[in-house]
Amino acid sequence: MLAHCRALIDAVAPACVAAKLQLARFEALGAHGGAALAAVARLARERGLLVIADGKRGDIGVTARAYAHALFDGLETPVGRIGGLNSDLVTVNPFMGRDSLEPFVTVARAVGAGVLVLVRTSNEGARDVQDLRLQDGSTAWESVARIVTELGAPGVGAAGVSDVGAVIGATEPRHLERARELMPSAPFLLPGVGAQGGRVEDLAAAFAAGRASALVTASRSIAEAHARAGGEPAAAARAEAERLRAAAWALSG
Repeated sequence: MLAHCRALIDAVAPACVAAKLQLARFEALGAHGGAALAAVARLARERGLLVIADGKRGDIGVTARAYAHALFDGLETPVGRIGGLNSDLVTVNPFMGRDSLEPFVTVARAVGAGVLVLVRTSNEGARDVQDLRLQDGSTAWESVARIVTELGAPGVGAAGVSDVGAVIGATEPRHLERARELMPSAPFLLPGVGAQGGRVEDLAAAFAAGRASALVTASRSIAEAHARAGGEPAAAARAEAERLRAAAWALSG
């Protein structure tokens, strides 16, 4: 598995800015998966990529802090320091409210990392909860967006981008303009391009705050590009990554 990951990362790294690691796929492999996760994260960093830990964690208090330390900087224990994953960004679930997000923001900010909050996701069932109307007439996802802006305000850097961002599904681009209005400084992670049907060309509103304000994420469309386009897997993956980068650059230029 590591050899395959190395070949894929080596191929696409020049066309990408980050590697998004789906934690569940590693955790399903037990202790071996944990070791593989650390190795892949290390390889991505060696290739100059940011590491996004996509685990969608969500809890409060000591449990949230434990999740955060595991994904970021590690933890001091009675038997010594246990290293963390040293992620640059992690995805978190806001369903339990603001106090489930604050521990992640605190730990991330202390080590110069960031947090990406699920706001309006790309799955079909998102409408079941995220689009519900509240008493004030806004939707549930808009309420989460306001929390993102409030938590991120102290972390806005010189470039105008915050260390608290949002996951906004590329399959529902009609929400992007409103999302950017509510979260002017938040970096957007935009999943759903490719296999889920999202198109980079529809995401211009996400880049309204500048090129650094959005990350287009594509997984299967890159990793499995050879199955669709033919050719050698690494070369096909690189070509698809280059195509997506060019499309995103054209929008954000």
